[in-house]
Amino acid sequence: MNVLILGSGGRENAIAWKLKQSTLVKNIFVAPGNAGTDLIATNLSLGVNNFDKIAEAIKIENIDMLVVGPEDPLVNGITDYFRSKSDFSNLKIIGPSKKAAQLEGSKNFAKKFMHKYKIPTARYFTAKKENINEAVEFIKSLKPPYVLKADGLAAGKGVLIIEEYDTAVSELNNMLSGKFGEASKKVVIEEFLDGEELSIFAVTDGKNYVLLPEAKDYKRIGENNTGLNTGGMGAVSPVSFFNNEFKNKVIEKIVKPTIFGLESENMDYVGFVFIGLINVNGEPYVIEYNVRMGDPETEVVLLRLKTDFAKILVAAYSKTLQNIKVVFKNDAAATIMLVSGGYPEDYEKNKEILGLDYQGESVLFHAGTKKEGDKILTNGGRVLAVSSLGKDMICALTQSYKTIEKISFDKMNYRHDIGFEIK
Repeated sequence: MNVLILGSGGRENAIAWKLKQSTLVKNIFVAPGNAGTDLIATNLSLGVNNFDKIAEAIKIENIDMLVVGPEDPLVNGITDYFRSKSDFSNLKIIGPSKKAAQLEGSKNFAKKFMHKYKIPTARYFTAKKENINEAVEFIKSLKPPYVLKADGLAAGKGVLIIEEYDTAVSELNNMLSGKFGEASKKVVIEEFLDGEELSIFAVTDGKNYVLLPEAKDYKRIGENNTGLNTGGMGAVSPVSFFNNEFKNKVIEKIVKPTIFGLESENMDYVGFVFIGLINVNGEPYVIEYNVRMGDPETEVVLLRLKTDFAKILVAAYSKTLQNIKVVFKNDAAATIMLVSGGYPEDYEKNKEILGLDYQGESVLFHAGTKKEGDKILTNGGRVLAVSSLGKDMICALTQSYKTIEKISFDKMNYRHDIGFEIK
């Protein structure tokens, strides 16, 4: 079959790389893609939210499956758009409906869903301008630090963790007054949960599900998890504390009730459920839902996946996931993100990347790159995800860092301590 993947990051490069290994896949297209996807697929110069142009390309290229990488087009209703058109009735769309995508598109929607289906999560209150006094009282009832989350999509910047009460109240007012635009017209105030985070990935057809390998990512820009939040500076899989006891708790208390909730709400959900969890004294709590794969988690998850990825996606679409057995590699996987100097704040683009011809035993997933003539240039904050498998985590990390020594671009930055707690 011919597959079109929407997106331009490391996640989409990894999805293309994995699907290329499938016996079911003939041609792969990525829109808009990057310099890495250009090496293994055909890039199409299309915006991910330009549904009409995407529809034209699907017809021209005889696309059989559409895999939606980022959250924006899902929240904007791309699945509903194609499902409503009879001439796309055979298109296999991997991505939930607009209603179901609210699990990521609205923090308040997700919290109500968790509350309804008794899924463990932090105590919360949804603030609007009209109930600001009640919201302030709720903040008073919490111990610091205080967590404020813009209700809508805010490009990963809509979460504030604040130590001081007065600052929390001030920031709440700023958010409700438009600090994050439409996204913070509502603000979810949460109790802070202290523990270790991890990410769980399921593929579901809305009733059945299979689990992919778990992962842990590292959000902060600085060593020892300090500094500003980013889109992710690296990831590892497996996660050391995700033992059988904890895994069973996650399945029984979180995964099964989540899938049951999707079915009970009649949500049209074919695709990925990304559950951001935190382990608080051996008990799992949901921090957030995402309705697509994570980045850079996808880069380690797909490295460890043995089962044909395309077969999993086809089974999800055809609602036959109960017949799929997902097998992982026992190896560990580690990815280190190379980022532009200044990221996650202001950074420069168009820096030539050297050393890409050497990758050793690593896989280089491109994130923010573009091709210009015979050169590959930086084209984003997060540039390359250097990813490796190893017999254990130390071997995987060592291999990625060894490969990084061969790569360079002006002001290149990366964390030297990904997986540090494992060493």
